Amino acid sequence: MRMILAVAAVLCSASAFAQTEKPPMVGDKPLVQVKPKGTNEAAAKPAAAKGKPQSIAVRLQACLEIDDGTKDRLNCYDAVIPPAPKPKPAKAKGYADCRFFKEEDERLACFNGFAESIPKLPKN
Repeated sequence: MRMILAVAAVLCSASAFAQTEKPPMVGDKPLVQVKPKGTNEAAAKPAAAKGKPQSIAVRLQACLEIDDGTKDRLNCYDAVIPPAPKPKPAKAKGYADCRFFKEEDERLACFNGFAESIPKLPKN
């Protein structure tokens, strides 16, 4: 009987532990690292493949490989430069100003224009 109670206690505590919102921690790092939803693999692949940080220009150009006019391409751009919408943004003078556009279509068109105008950098 004690064995059954011990197993039931372990199973109940394990199921309660699994339902918490925070992942289990080992020191200051999560025990299991899960990729957040909505991240774009195309933006992450080149950096992970080379193992060294890439410039913003290279990452923006990598987003051009995704079909134009799609939410995935905008998500790729937003992963490089997070959006910070303003009510009435000024005309964009550089790619960093594109993040201020509230409308997704305007932000995508702005990023596309600047990403396409960046000179192609050699892949060393």
